[in-house]
Amino acid sequence: MRNDCCAISGVVWISVTAGLESLTFGTPDHHAASAPGVASGEAIKASVTALKQYPQFNAALEKSGENLIIRRYYHIGVAVDTPDGLVVPVIRDADRKGVFDLAKELADISKLARDKKLKPGDMQGGTFSISSLGGIGGTAFTPIINAPEVAILGVSRSSMQPVWNGKEFAPRLMLPLCVSYDHRVIDGALAARFTRRLAEFLGDVRQLVL
Repeated sequence: MRNDCCAISGVVWISVTAGLESLTFGTPDHHAASAPGVASGEAIKASVTALKQYPQFNAALEKSGENLIIRRYYHIGVAVDTPDGLVVPVIRDADRKGVFDLAKELADISKLARDKKLKPGDMQGGTFSISSLGGIGGTAFTPIINAPEVAILGVSRSSMQPVWNGKEFAPRLMLPLCVSYDHRVIDGALAARFTRRLAEFLGDVRQLVL
């Protein structure tokens, strides 16, 4: 049987105004990790927290397409833009690390990628991936699933936008997210719930360190 992925994507805009100043945003480590084409420690932590609640997104589909493996470990692949193209190093056991530790490791592994010092093993064994174009630009994009993974998160550039709060328009920092998923494993309703939960975590990242 051919292992043809049936990829579907959903996009949501979330307000990330609350709590950004209190975490790694604004620190030297965060700026290093948030260079063009790199995600953030908050995005990794939020993803792991959501994956624990929705384990289907942390699964792997066998080549036959008949067996689904639910993985109980969390190795997060992070797409890094380098002069020689995109590479996806893996941060292992991300569930055992805090936001600040993830931001530091992300900065370190991104530097290794750009310096061409990654080893083959550094780019293997991921269970879920994150791709970010926030530092490059663009409104939204559809990330490609890194098989045998069954889902991937895409993060675009945030921007200030007027949002109606019931009484008036207020400026809010809005972040577009896109989750691509394999429809053979994940249906649209489950994907919407996962994306909503992920948006809740990223909407106020302070809860990730409580």
